[in-house]
Amino acid sequence: MRTIRFLLQKEFRQIFRNKSILAMVIFMPVMQLIILPLAANYEVKNINIAIIDNDHSSYSQKLIAKITASGYFKLAAYNFSFKQAFKFIEQDQADLILEIPAGFEGNLIRENEQQLFVAVNAINGTKANLGGAYLGTIIRDYTGEIRFDLVQPGRLSPQPVISVVPMNWFNPLLNYKLFMVPGILAILVTMIGGFLSALNIVKEKEVGTIEQINVTPIRKHHFILGKLIPFWILGNVVFSIGLLVSWLIYDIVPLGSIVLLYGFISVYLLAVLGFGLLVSTYCDTQQQAMFIMFFFMMVFILMGGLFTAIDSMPQWAKVVTWFNPVSYLIEVMRMVILKGSGLVDIWKHLAIIAGFAVVLNCWAMLNYKKTS
Repeated sequence: MRTIRFLLQKEFRQIFRNKSILAMVIFMPVMQLIILPLAANYEVKNINIAIIDNDHSSYSQKLIAKITASGYFKLAAYNFSFKQAFKFIEQDQADLILEIPAGFEGNLIRENEQQLFVAVNAINGTKANLGGAYLGTIIRDYTGEIRFDLVQPGRLSPQPVISVVPMNWFNPLLNYKLFMVPGILAILVTMIGGFLSALNIVKEKEVGTIEQINVTPIRKHHFILGKLIPFWILGNVVFSIGLLVSWLIYDIVPLGSIVLLYGFISVYLLAVLGFGLLVSTYCDTQQQAMFIMFFFMMVFILMGGLFTAIDSMPQWAKVVTWFNPVSYLIEVMRMVILKGSGLVDIWKHLAIIAGFAVVLNCWAMLNYKKTS
């Protein structure tokens, strides 16, 4: 213990001398947690639409008014031919084209049916899918209103109607911030813990102090613990700051046990820091460590379930996520914070992360080559 205490004193002195590390630990998580949930919005609004009205009837005007009043669409062009409207898509000034045919109102009244033409700019697949879905929903609602106005009470026999009443559990208002903030906090803890630990041993190599450490009687596990514990503490500090910002800015209070959250984060940090130290033992320069960690972080983030649901991924990608510690942390964060899950619900995730921690730290310890 005396050896580890001296190593910890050395590490903390180095950390507090480096002002950039303190800025990363305090300033960066606060700014990213404030900015990223506001920018990473799953709602698609301000969709530019070009409308070609060949009917100029009261029904077509009501439909146009309903579309523009929905809050999702902005009228980019009106009353052009399709050829002219398509130029707005080519110039990236419109995302959708809606063409209302001539005789729209008359055919609806006489034949009880009509067709509309919708052209969608599919360069941005997400915006195209959501924009087309929004427009389809508005048109279906408008069709229901017209049918209700045209049917005179008493003339037709009543038809059975099935009404669906949805209930949104755990996020009743479908507030995307409740969904994004825990995931972003998980990414921040991972990035800070992983990058700082990956650069630590490599920095000793570049400065030359690793040679002095290697000739001392310090054992491998003492050296790894001395590198691990300071950043484990900093990781918990980052997590605490993130929870505080989530509460102050977004009014997010965990429904589950905060003690359980800290317990899982403590084990998770051991795994992430162990991975960073493992990378550091294989690298000779900080540049090498940065590039390797950047590669793995991109995989961890994009395949961690933050932006894309893991269930919607192909089977080979699901297998990859089994070895992605970030996917377990994001899921646990959302389970505990939004659902109020307990230890019974997350014990499998905890066991897997504990396995990662043991394997990665033992691997880093064995791979650290100490010469005396």
